[in-house]
Amino acid sequence: MRIIQIGLIAIAVTFSLHMVPATWAADTHTKAREHVMVEPNDLKWADVPTLPPGAKVAVIEGPPNEAVPFMMRLKFPVNYEIPAHWHPAIEHLTVLSGTFNMGIGDKLDVTKTKALRVGGVMIIQPKIPRFAWTKEEVMVQVHGVGPWGITYVDPADDPQKK
Repeated sequence: MRIIQIGLIAIAVTFSLHMVPATWAADTHTKAREHVMVEPNDLKWADVPTLPPGAKVAVIEGPPNEAVPFMMRLKFPVNYEIPAHWHPAIEHLTVLSGTFNMGIGDKLDVTKTKALRVGGVMIIQPKIPRFAWTKEEVMVQVHGVGPWGITYVDPADDPQKK
């Protein structure tokens, strides 16, 4: 029994020694060339032409439309609605303030949403139709790897076509 335990420990140590360098090597390609630290007052907010009027965006890392890591914050006003849409890349969203109501489906339906409160996280795979709405002012942070975009399920909902 003792020999089996020693053998298992030796296998575990050998495995971990091979995995640590692989993890370090895998991590190096994601590190930015420059160290970036951003305070909330440093953010530059702008209108979001791809969302209904009222939303604001501050890009922290990017640009989102290129095949690189991106990070942005979005602010939504009281009683804001985002019609059903999808994104070409995985969406990682964290609620920073307020309650963000999110649903999955081809049409905005406030009865089929989950309320994400401060600290809540949502991860949705590419091309899955989703929608959202707010009752209060909300700020979220979205990050991923571009290119990022938005396609509305109903093209008539696209504010760029109005």
